[in-house]
Amino acid sequence: MSLSLFLLAGVVSMSSNCSKNNAGGNNNNSETVNAEYWITRSDQTATLQKQSTSFVFSTDANNNSIIEIDSTKTFQTVDGFGYSLTGGSAFLINKMDEASKNSLLNEFFGAGESSIGVSYIRISIGASDLDAAVFSYDDLAAGQTDLSLSNFSLSKDTVDLIPVLKKILAINPNLKIMGSPWSAPVWMKDNGSSIGGSLKPEYYSVYAQYFVKYIQAMAAKGINLHAITVQNEPQHGGNNPSMVMSALQQGEFVKNHLGPAFRNAGITTKIVVWDHNCNNPNYPITIMDDPAAKAFVDGSAFHLYEGEIGAMSGVHAAHPDKNLYFTEQWTGANGSFDGDLKWHMKNVIIGSMRNWSKVALEWNLASDPNYQPHTPGGCSECKGAVTISGSVASKNVSYYIVAHASKFVTPGSVRIESSTGSTVSNVVFIRPDGKKVMLVVNENGAAVNVNLKYKGKWAVVSIPGNAVATYIW
Repeated sequence: MSLSLFLLAGVVSMSSNCSKNNAGGNNNNSETVNAEYWITRSDQTATLQKQSTSFVFSTDANNNSIIEIDSTKTFQTVDGFGYSLTGGSAFLINKMDEASKNSLLNEFFGAGESSIGVSYIRISIGASDLDAAVFSYDDLAAGQTDLSLSNFSLSKDTVDLIPVLKKILAINPNLKIMGSPWSAPVWMKDNGSSIGGSLKPEYYSVYAQYFVKYIQAMAAKGINLHAITVQNEPQHGGNNPSMVMSALQQGEFVKNHLGPAFRNAGITTKIVVWDHNCNNPNYPITIMDDPAAKAFVDGSAFHLYEGEIGAMSGVHAAHPDKNLYFTEQWTGANGSFDGDLKWHMKNVIIGSMRNWSKVALEWNLASDPNYQPHTPGGCSECKGAVTISGSVASKNVSYYIVAHASKFVTPGSVRIESSTGSTVSNVVFIRPDGKKVMLVVNENGAAVNVNLKYKGKWAVVSIPGNAVATYIW
C-alpha cells in the first residue's frame, strides 16, 4: 500500500522507473519501498501500534479487488479531528495532579511521537448534559429578565473549563474550537425550563447579544472561537439542558439577529447551523435556501444517531459553497470495543470525510468510572475517550478511533480521490507537508488483499482482519 502511495506522490527517485513501466508495460520492472503503518485490532492485541513492512509496486496480474487513487481529483480541506471537551471532562482533568494532568494533555494535544495531535475540539456554551449541574451565563430568579445582559458572567467556566483550555492552547496554539449551546437561559424560553421549550421571539435579539458577549468574553481570556453552532440537537427537546428550534426559527434567528449582531460587533467566528442527525438534511438546506440567511452561514453540522452519513453529500450538492462538519458521536457503556471501533471508523471518520466533512469529532473526552459527571436526566452511559479515576487515565475505544486520524491527518490536509470497489472502507489525504495518508477499516474476520492502483500499476496490500490501519508515505 505505502509503495503505491509513495509513487502516487510522484517522488523523484522513482519517477524514471515509473515512467518506463507505464510506457512499456514491463511487468518485470518493479520497485520495493519500506513503509510505515499503524494498526489497531478489534481484539486489542494491537492498539495504535506502529508497524514496518515493504510493498512491491508492479503490473503483475492478480484477482484482488482494487482501490484506485487519483491525486488530480481533490475535495475538501480538513480542519481537524478531536472530541468535545465537556464541562465534566474539564472537571475530571483539572482534578488530576499536575504532572498527570500535563502528561494527559500533552498526549492528546501535543505534536510529538507519543501524542495523538488532536486539532479540533467542541465545547458547550453554558452547560451541556455532561456537566454536573445545569447553568447558563445569565441565570436569574423566576420571573426576572435581563434585557441588557448586565448579569452575564463566565464564572462557572472559570473553575475548570477555561483553565484546562488555557493549558491546551499553550500546548497547541493552533487548536480550533467550536462552541455549541444546549439551551438559552431559561428566562428567554417559552416553558421557563432547562428541558425543551423554544426561544421566545421577543428575545431573539437579546440571545444574539448573548452569543456576542460570550465570544468577546472568551477572547478576553485568550480563547478564540473558530465557530459556533446555533443550537445543539435542535429537534431533541428531552435532554437536560435542551432547546427546540425549527428550521424556520433558526433561519429567522440567524438572518435577522445573530448574523447582523456578529457583523456589527466585528466578530469573524463562523456560524454553523443544524448540529443534529443525518436523518434531516432538509433542515440546513431550508435555512441556506434563503439567500439572506445563507449570507451569514458558514455551513452545517451533523451527528449520526439517526440517518445515513451520505446525507452530508446531499447537503453539499444543494449548497456546494458551504462547509460541512461532523460534530458528535458517542460511545457508550454497553458498546463493545470491536463493534465501536469498526463502526465509528467506517462512518464517523472515513464516512464523514468521504462526504465532505471538514472535521470529525467524537463525543466526550473524559468520564469517570461511573460515567459521571452528568446533569439530572443527562447521558448516564456516555464513555469518554479516557476514563479518569483520580489521577489515572485509561484509554477507551474512542481514543483510538480519533487517534488513527488526528495523529496523521494534519490540519490543511486535502482529501483526494480513492475508489470504493474494495471490500474495505478507505479515505486518502495529501498533507501540507506533501505526505499522503490512507485510513482503512477491514470489517472482515480474515485479512483482505487489495491492489492499491495508480496509473495502471498497483501494489498488493494485505489489510489485517477486524482491524483499522493508517498508512503514511
